[in-house]
Amino acid sequence: MRKVSFWKVDVDGFNIFYREAGPKDAPVLLLLHGFPSAGHMFRDLIPQLSDQFRVIAPDLPGFGQSDMPRRTKFSYTFDNIAGVIDRFTEVIGLSRFVIYVFDYGAPTGFRLAVRHPERIAAIISQNGNAYVEGLSDGWNPIRAYWQDPSEANRAALRALLSPETTIWQYTHGVADTSSVSPDGYSLDNFYLARPGADEVQLDLFGDYKSNVALYPGFQVYFREHKPPFLAVWGKNDPFFLPPGAEAFKRDIPGAEVHFFDTGHFALETHCDEIAAAIRDFLLRCK
Repeated sequence: MRKVSFWKVDVDGFNIFYREAGPKDAPVLLLLHGFPSAGHMFRDLIPQLSDQFRVIAPDLPGFGQSDMPRRTKFSYTFDNIAGVIDRFTEVIGLSRFVIYVFDYGAPTGFRLAVRHPERIAAIISQNGNAYVEGLSDGWNPIRAYWQDPSEANRAALRALLSPETTIWQYTHGVADTSSVSPDGYSLDNFYLARPGADEVQLDLFGDYKSNVALYPGFQVYFREHKPPFLAVWGKNDPFFLPPGAEAFKRDIPGAEVHFFDTGHFALETHCDEIAAAIRDFLLRCK
């Protein structure tokens, strides 16, 4: 187990906070978190992999300890978030790395892969979707906002930002909810309660349609470059369904797919099993 260090780096005037552990000369694993979390969601995974890998987990713009500028100063779109993270990798000197993508981290990481396929050594997707069949009916309220971005439809999405919904995201589909630490969802709710955070997240709900529009382009990248690919998927996820994990095999015939009997935040209950699958996969990718 290696000591975890905590840093902030200036990315073209944007302060990005990140966690790092592992040997500087080891293969790099870039961990990209999802909604409504931050790099702290990897707090149990990082120590399990940092003996053999250089593990880096940034907080996306507007999340965690990274800057959350006003919406008048920064437009909260997935293109812009990916652009900041793209520059982050350049600022800290990453030329080739494995990406671990979860939830919002998937459209962020897949954009990086499309822009710089030569930099991507492999992809690990933990409930990180790129296929329409992976989207559940749980997206229907957000789809309604895509089709009609009215104030009424935007207001209807505020229920997704409530503390109770955050806890539900962590516990839904989990056989034993006592295995879910309150630390993760409590910290997420703290960040969601910051002034202005609600509007940032509502903007991103609206812009998520841009990710769905890019799914065909992501799939072209998968077919053309066939990166080594591992899916580690909570099969009871209410948002991203198992067919979304299986679909990667269409475009990457060698893709490996593992399902775990848990929900959306699979690391909360199955970190040991997921870490073992990742370690085995990455050692075979060398």
